[in-house]
Amino acid sequence: MRKAKSCGRKSSPEGRTKVAVFLDRDGTICEEVGYIHSKDQLRLIPGAAEAIRRLNRRGIKTVVITNQSGVARGFFSEEQLRAIHEEFLHLLREEGARLDGIYYCPHHPTEGQEPYLRVCECRKPSPGLLKKAAEELDIDLEASFMVGDHFADVAAGLAVGGKGILVLTGHGEKTLGEKATWTVSPSWIAQDLAAAVDWILSVLEEP
Repeated sequence: MRKAKSCGRKSSPEGRTKVAVFLDRDGTICEEVGYIHSKDQLRLIPGAAEAIRRLNRRGIKTVVITNQSGVARGFFSEEQLRAIHEEFLHLLREEGARLDGIYYCPHHPTEGQEPYLRVCECRKPSPGLLKKAAEELDIDLEASFMVGDHFADVAAGLAVGGKGILVLTGHGEKTLGEKATWTVSPSWIAQDLAAAVDWILSVLEEP
């Protein structure tokens, strides 16, 4: 389990310091291009930064939870991944958006090399990274949301008692086509991150 530096303030003007929106990275915020091994491959999905900015304005913690088995497979190192994340944060800042943290899993259970070749609790759908973030950032998991384009994202959010949202960007359409194999169902299905945030904010505004 690895964590990038958290960034930005952590106070909440609306008192929602314990609520978080956990976000998958590739296919949810960034365009899906396979294993991103260079910062030059980073492209934000249109509207994604604005969606994060809306969460920032509401004082809702926003945390990326991402499987990065490319480290285990030898496609890139953790040092390269940290450089990619620095550029990722820079692209978001350019559009006025910020994250409270980035948590990533570099492992794979069956492919790759030691010390990354192992079964772990931080690879989604296991909820280890969400629990780690909750401990470090004072998050109420049952009041929070996990958004992503894979079934593993949805399952991880539901596993901690929160809500799991499937977006149809990235691999989302393919994931939706595999619904017959799902063991749990998403709390909501959204066209993209912007639509997911619309739904999240509507849920939070309910009495």
